Amino acid sequence: MFDLYGYKDIFLAGAWLTLQVALLSLLLAVVLGLIAALAKLSHSSVLTGIATVYTTIIRGIPDLILMLLIFFGGQMLVNNMSYNFNEWLNGVMTGYYPNHEWTSYLPDYIDISPYFAGIVTIGFIFGAYMAETFRGAILAVDKGQMEAATAYGMNKYKRFSRIMFPQMMRHALPGLGNNWLVLLKTTALVSIIGLQDMVKIAGDASGSTQKPFTFYLVVALVFLLYTTISTSFLKWAEHKYRIQTR
Repeated sequence: MFDLYGYKDIFLAGAWLTLQVALLSLLLAVVLGLIAALAKLSHSSVLTGIATVYTTIIRGIPDLILMLLIFFGGQMLVNNMSYNFNEWLNGVMTGYYPNHEWTSYLPDYIDISPYFAGIVTIGFIFGAYMAETFRGAILAVDKGQMEAATAYGMNKYKRFSRIMFPQMMRHALPGLGNNWLVLLKTTALVSIIGLQDMVKIAGDASGSTQKPFTFYLVVALVFLLYTTISTSFLKWAEHKYRIQTR
């Protein structure tokens, strides 16, 4: 068994952090995916256009480039907005109270957390893939059943929860599961923005111990464990929804 040369506890913490980032990113991706899918299926050309541009751009740019663009570009945008707001507010306050010296109302520099940035970036990226998954799943549900539910007097919530959602999930689960497995492996990219996940810890540990094979092999085994558990859960979920829709 690997002794990890004293890095066992910090490596376990990094593995748990990786799982947290993956689960929270999945939650964000599902929400964004549902919104984008409904927008693409709406009768509004504006909403359809925005959702189409979103999915086209995100699916056409490599995840690594998007990670760097959103993290560094987002940080630059936030700090520019903070600076401009301070300049504007100081100008306004000086006009009303010229004899007072005003200081900044927001920090001169806002450092975005790699943890928050990693979750938002991965969720934003995979929201585009989820959108296509949900859009196809919604289109696969027989419209006649929704019309019958409306004629029966069901409100929007009941039509969605009793008719649309169970059948949509049956069609969406294979694609949803595949997106989750890819998302889980994509969390390895957060190490490049400084987050202390297990990939970053493995890189630091292998550099100090000169044992890169040992640490990266453990990383591979942990990811394999995560994906194996996920695959088993997805099979159970597919079986559950298959039974419910018979």
